[in-house]
Amino acid sequence: MAIKSYRDLTVWQKSLALVVQIYTLTRPFPKEELFGITSQMRRAAVSIPSNIAEGQALNTTGEFRQFLGIAKGSLAELDTQMELACRLGYVNREIQESLLIDFEEISRMLNGLQKSLG
Repeated sequence: MAIKSYRDLTVWQKSLALVVQIYTLTRPFPKEELFGITSQMRRAAVSIPSNIAEGQALNTTGEFRQFLGIAKGSLAELDTQMELACRLGYVNREIQESLLIDFEEISRMLNGLQKSLG
């Protein structure tokens, strides 16, 4: 698959937008969570587009597929942390459900990209 740049990938663009959403969402979390769930959610979110970019930049199909798998793992981690944030009362259920739609779309796109790589 001849992708000129990870920046051309819609899944990278959408996952980068998700990072911005997560940073905005976690900004009002309690200060005592700064090094807890706030940090965890932000790192998991940043990991998604970062792994897409790193994998694509390595220019080997096998490594790209591996990094897409890591991005999928980070997305699952973020989903779990979102559920916890909701249960702790930091995120309301409507916001969580809205973000779950984004998570599912990004997951489908990552799966599709992995399959397209063979």
